[in-house]
Amino acid sequence: MTTARPTPFPASTVLGYPRIGPDRELKRALEGYWQGGVGLRELRATGAELRERTWRRLAELGLAGLPSNTFSFYDHVLDTAIMVDAVPGGHRRPSAEDTCFAMARGAGGIAPLRMTKWFDTNYHYIVPSIGPGTAFRAVCDKPVAEVRQARALGLTTRPVLLGPVTFLLLSQPEAAAPAGFRPLERLGDLLEVYERVLATLAAEGVEWVQLDEPALVADRTAAELDAAGEAYRRLGSLKARPAMLVASYFGELGPALPVLARTPVEAIGLDLVAGAAGLEAACRTPELAGKTVVAGVVGGREVWRTDGRRAMAALLALRGRAAQVVVSTSCSLLHLPYDVERETGLDPRLRARLAFAEQKVAEVVELAERLARTPAAAAPPHPAPPPAAGAAEAAAHAAPASVTGASAAVVP
Repeated sequence: MTTARPTPFPASTVLGYPRIGPDRELKRALEGYWQGGVGLRELRATGAELRERTWRRLAELGLAGLPSNTFSFYDHVLDTAIMVDAVPGGHRRPSAEDTCFAMARGAGGIAPLRMTKWFDTNYHYIVPSIGPGTAFRAVCDKPVAEVRQARALGLTTRPVLLGPVTFLLLSQPEAAAPAGFRPLERLGDLLEVYERVLATLAAEGVEWVQLDEPALVADRTAAELDAAGEAYRRLGSLKARPAMLVASYFGELGPALPVLARTPVEAIGLDLVAGAAGLEAACRTPELAGKTVVAGVVGGREVWRTDGRRAMAALLALRGRAAQVVVSTSCSLLHLPYDVERETGLDPRLRARLAFAEQKVAEVVELAERLARTPAAAAPPHPAPPPAAGAAEAAAHAAPASVTGASAAVVP
């Protein structure tokens, strides 16, 4: 597969989805496994069932682009450490699952790796430990297996990987590393592994891959921005790879946006909820004219319905400045409950203003349909940014039950 003429990105997508199960099935399976009452085969079967239910439900809701490799038995940073074989020797076990749990929880007298918060969310991740001698190696079993599982169901998915720059920026130096060593110094070696992963996915027939780089929305040094530019120039220059979406979230890219826009990646994902000011910056970035912009106009962390008028204004503003505009969530929907309709004890007036994961997907689909029906000439001359994070809550309390600007996208 080459990237000369990539398949157009689907018109609607989400950056990720809850994985614990509507009835916390994953939590129960994990606790059973750790206590010895559930076997590895049964644990894997639970994971496979949850993935299948997620993909089928997203397809039923009309979502055009389905993500895969977003499921995890623990956390996706830890999954990435296993994918690049950054596993301390004492934690290595026969199965990927047991290796994951040994790194996260400790085993056989070996202490677990450090845990810390995933940016400013209530989720946590296990911090990879990287040293000058860490022997990176591509272990593509998990992303490939999920692509194949979805394909067996008749579904095409887009594997989601944590990007190499964010992976190293979130890592810590191993205890034996010399003073002053920074994991980002190993970027060149790590990129060799990502090249192999991308080549493997291309050979598997994958058309698009998503690389998450949320660390780039933070204040970054000139050297770190240079590293990001070099990483995606190098990965983008591969002759056989899927088309690449580099996704950002939890804020605006700031100076990282033009850096990424000048690389050969085909698509860039923007958080236009937490990073509302990023819309104006995107409209001033001429290099986006030849790229797909995956516009995160539906909040992935807020429980309130989307202001459809403002979202449409942002989408139309971008449409005149990018080769393609895709409607998406601002970040993964991992942070939300599954379905507001399951909350039967809520006041109906409140429930009408809420949007959990299923309702957010319905909003994404509805906005994509409205965008497709809207003439290109309707683009506003001056973009009106979506409300900043937190503003949606105030708007929801002041607005009528239907705040999407069209039908209230409530999923029964």
